[in-house]
Amino acid sequence: MLPGIGVFGTGSVVRIFIPFLREKGFKIEAIWGRTIAEASEVASDLEIPFYTSRIDDVLLRRDVDLIFIMCSPNLHAQIAVKALGIGKHVVCDKPAGLSQSEALKMVKAAQYYPSLISIVNHSLRFLPAFIKMKREIEEGYLGGPVSIIDVRVQMGSLVRDGYDWLCDEIMGGGILALVGSHVIDLISYVTNQRAVRVHAVVRTFTQTTKHINGIRQITSPDFCCFQMELNEGTLVTATLSNHLQGQLSQEVLICGPNGHLVVKSGDLHGCRGQQEEALHLDVENVQESSIADFIPRPYIKGLHKMIDALREAFQPVEDKRGWIKEPVSRAATFEDGLYVQAVIDALKRSSKHREWVKVTIMTEEPDPNPLLSAAVRATAISI
Repeated sequence: MLPGIGVFGTGSVVRIFIPFLREKGFKIEAIWGRTIAEASEVASDLEIPFYTSRIDDVLLRRDVDLIFIMCSPNLHAQIAVKALGIGKHVVCDKPAGLSQSEALKMVKAAQYYPSLISIVNHSLRFLPAFIKMKREIEEGYLGGPVSIIDVRVQMGSLVRDGYDWLCDEIMGGGILALVGSHVIDLISYVTNQRAVRVHAVVRTFTQTTKHINGIRQITSPDFCCFQMELNEGTLVTATLSNHLQGQLSQEVLICGPNGHLVVKSGDLHGCRGQQEEALHLDVENVQESSIADFIPRPYIKGLHKMIDALREAFQPVEDKRGWIKEPVSRAATFEDGLYVQAVIDALKRSSKHREWVKVTIMTEEPDPNPLLSAAVRATAISI
C-alpha cells in the first residue's frame, strides 16, 4: 500500500509533481504553506483535503507517512530531522539545508533511522541519458580514466515578480545553490569521484527588476563559473548563467584518452575512434504546462522518474520487511547532500578570497561557544 503524502511548499514545482504523484497512485493528504492563504489557494486548486501553515500539523497526521519538502531551504533541515524522528520517510528538495551544519543534522537523523527512506531531490540522476553515460564510463567507453569535464548551463532568471527567498543568497536562492547543486551532485554520480579543491567566480549582475527595487535588492547570484579538481585528477569546468532568454540550454561533456561523451538536454552522444554515434535519444514527452516553463524539462523528467522509483520502493515484496529501498538506491542520500553543501561552501569562499580552496566535509557540528568550552576544559584539567 502506498503511503499518504504530506507536502511542504506551494511553489511551481509542487503544482507540477502533485498531479504526477496522483497518477502513480499516491494520495496527497496535507499541504503546508508559509501563510495560510498560500496553503489554502494551492489546496483548493489541487483538491488537497487538509492545509495549514503549522509544520507540526502535517508531520503529526497519522495518514501521512511520506514527507515531500519543497519549501525554502532554511526550513529543510528542521522539517527533515523532525519527520525522521517520528518515523516518516523524507524526500527533500535541493540543497540539503543552508549550511554544512544543517546538512550534518539531516545526515545524523537519517543514520539513526536507517529503515526510513531519506533522499535529496537531485533528479538528474534518474534521467536515462545520465544513467547511460555513467554505465558507458564504467564499461570503458572513454578508453581510460576521465580527464576533463565541461558543463554549461544557460537558462532564464530564477527570480519571480515579487521579492521572496529566491532573491536572497542567505536564504538559499541563486543559481549556485539551485542549479550548481545539481551539477556538483551529477558529476559525483557519473564519475564516482569527489572534489578535493575548487576555484570560483560567483556574481549577482541583476540586483533590481521592474518589480523588485528600492530598499530590497536581489543578492542571489545569477552567474557562476567554477573549476573543481576531483580526487582522481579529473578537472571540471562549469559555467552557469541565468541570462539566457527562452528554453534551457544544458550540455555536459566528459572526455577521456580515446573518446568523449556528451549529454545535450536529454540526448547522449558519444565519439571514440573518430566514430560519432547516438547512444540515447530522449523521445519521451512531458505534459505541457505554462508552469513548466519555470522549471527546465530535464529536471521535471528526472523528478518523474524518481517518483516512479519511489512507487516501486513501496510495492509489497515477498519478505518480512514489506518493502525495499533498492528502487531508490540511485537517489542522492543525505550524505551526498552534505558533500554538495561542502563544495558550495568552498566555492563561495573561493569567490570571496579569489583563490583555490580545499573542500572539507564536516563530520562534527562546530562548538557554538568555543571560549566557554575551553574554559570548562581548563577547569577540568586544573581539578
